[in-house]
Amino acid sequence: MPYAMQEKVVVKGLYKIFGPEPDRALELLDQGLSKDEIFERTRTTVGVQNAEFAIREGEVFVIMGLSGSGKSTLVRMLNRLIEPTRGQVLIDGHDITQMGKKALIELRRSVVSMVFQSFALMPHKSVVENAAFGLDVSGVPKPDQRAQAMRALETVGLAPYADSYPDELSGGMKQRVGLARALATEAPILLMDEAFSALDPLIRTEMQDELVRLQNTEAHTIVFISHDLDEAIRIGDRIAIMEGGGIVQIGTPEEIVTHPANDYVRSFFYGVDVSKVFNAGDIAADDALTVFERTGVNVRAALAQLRDRDRMLGVVIDRGRRYRGMVSVNSLGTAARHGSEAQWEAAFIKDVAPAPADMELSDVLSRVAASDYPVPVVAADGRYLGIVDKTILLQTLDKTT
Repeated sequence: MPYAMQEKVVVKGLYKIFGPEPDRALELLDQGLSKDEIFERTRTTVGVQNAEFAIREGEVFVIMGLSGSGKSTLVRMLNRLIEPTRGQVLIDGHDITQMGKKALIELRRSVVSMVFQSFALMPHKSVVENAAFGLDVSGVPKPDQRAQAMRALETVGLAPYADSYPDELSGGMKQRVGLARALATEAPILLMDEAFSALDPLIRTEMQDELVRLQNTEAHTIVFISHDLDEAIRIGDRIAIMEGGGIVQIGTPEEIVTHPANDYVRSFFYGVDVSKVFNAGDIAADDALTVFERTGVNVRAALAQLRDRDRMLGVVIDRGRRYRGMVSVNSLGTAARHGSEAQWEAAFIKDVAPAPADMELSDVLSRVAASDYPVPVVAADGRYLGIVDKTILLQTLDKTT
């Protein structure tokens, strides 16, 4: 999912303490005591401790953790539905912990929308009226409410059901209305707390695909709370893992799978289906000998190059590093018999098609298994990225065992 590098949300030293002695709990945290030890001494609960991260504009940032790890508390501090005990939450550079009531209300109306696990639809209102509810509360004129709500319903594919009522919709459709209600405010940031977890598995997958589709057409900055590893991998650009109120690791799915910070993180990803984590571009290795297609480098020169390097295969690329074809000692030798007029096309191994960088690993597996040669991998603009062969695949599949 494409996103800009600008930081949209920045969290610094964020804490939430529940109970009678928050200051004492903070002192004990500073002394290195654990969450359980602090509760034992003070009957005070550490909800979130020293959370630090930055979320880039247009990114889907997934927060995961076991029950009680603090993930829902954390997301609710990002719009101050829960008041932080200490720390800063910067949105577009503005510290919302210092905002007055009026500015905070405006932030929730126009900058940060929230989608909950519960559909929370009003049964006596139509679909479009439910989608427009946030606009109504904000005092948007009625004609504008309907127009904005209809645009949001169109986005999630529910425009034909605008005048239906919630009891006429399936569970997945109801959750789409909830998503449309958040989109209708045109807020750039969406906070989604276990938004799809109440849905049946097939419907949940459809909603995840819908979210990915929306991001590809009109990217929002999304903070998504989930306990479902497959969901996190499916939709997340980066994942934050929480334990005991603290964040123990932040990274892309690939980074966390290949380099877990500790045993707790490792246990989350142990045995994960890596075909859902990696694609061709992630695992391509620049191991093959590359031959540049340029003046002075002909078929005979390429053959000499492979023999000098004791290589059986080579990849031909042009000056812009765009993939041209794969060659071997045998194919180059056959082409070289045509003399100085030998063309590169005559030397390319037939039926070696490059794989796009975003090809899913399951498809790469099939491609490699069916080929006698490594599979070249190219970027969207045709640039050569590397090869994938059986050895690379085995190494990748071994990462989580």
